[in-house]
Amino acid sequence: MKRLQPYLAARSVEEVWEYHKAHMAGYGFDRMLYAYTCFQASYRFSDPDDALILTNHHPDYIDAYIGNGLFRDAPMTNWVAQNTGAISWRHINAQPARSRGETAVRALNRRFNVSAGYTISFPIAIKHAVAGIGLVARPGLTQDDVDAIWRDQGDIIEIINHVAHLAITRLPATGQCRLLTRRQSEVLELVADGKSVQDIALLLGRKPATVDKHLRGARESLRVETTAQAVRKASVLNQIFIIDPGNLPARKAQEDAAQDSVPR
Repeated sequence: MKRLQPYLAARSVEEVWEYHKAHMAGYGFDRMLYAYTCFQASYRFSDPDDALILTNHHPDYIDAYIGNGLFRDAPMTNWVAQNTGAISWRHINAQPARSRGETAVRALNRRFNVSAGYTISFPIAIKHAVAGIGLVARPGLTQDDVDAIWRDQGDIIEIINHVAHLAITRLPATGQCRLLTRRQSEVLELVADGKSVQDIALLLGRKPATVDKHLRGARESLRVETTAQAVRKASVLNQIFIIDPGNLPARKAQEDAAQDSVPR
């Protein structure tokens, strides 16, 4: 159990992920793809921009799988969206492709030697939320080899991945496309607490126009349309209500002044 300690001691998602990659490689899984979203739609993963995605696959693989939307036709991805637990890829590989998109996914997997592995879907008691991880066996291991590994050590591998998932969901995702500024996080926290723009302006000693500017910037950074969506997504990515913001990457001292450029 000492090998679980680094997950609990980690201070960022990236730190958890670096350790998890090395940990899983020790069991024969040299590539992984983790995804967590609170915006699932109709038993399918939604826009990747709304999800926290962690992976060490080849960039060209991710460009095709995520960037070109092939993940929507991937059997294991759709299995995660509708189930919890763990499943061997044997169950999918033994079935014929059911669509052109699935045929394209299988061709991509063959090209990058993504042929044997296991998938875990994590239970989440949040509406429209889904999370899972695909563990890819290193080249040279067959699905028979992977299934043998799972029979011998599957229980502990599942526990380790559950711990990693829980650690990820409690930490700030500092590697996302762009962090919220401290002021943007602050105003979103106040909105989440039920404060109006006028209330926030009074609390911060700023004009309502300045608060609106921060909220607009937060929506743009998080790529959402409404402030309610921004609050939810920022919460998923642990970018608001952070207990110790000093552990985040350093932010320039003049950030607040720049962000508050609208006159009081």
